[in-house]
Amino acid sequence: PHAARLLVGPNHSRLVPTTAVIGAIFMVWVDAVSRVAFAPTPLPVGVGTALVGVPAFIAIMARRRGIR
Repeated sequence: PHAARLLVGPNHSRLVPTTAVIGAIFMVWVDAVSRVAFAPTPLPVGVGTALVGVPAFIAIMARRRGIR
């Protein structure tokens, strides 16, 4: 939702569908990368999303507080 809000703003009529589309694309991308990069035993999708999401969320929070 935070990434979608940066793209379309706070208008919920545009934010909710954009969040769904971005989330779906992101999950498919993480699943595909984890299956290819860590074959034959793929990395769980939750671990992959955390590896991308935690740094992104920290960057968003730091930007809001003015920390760099």
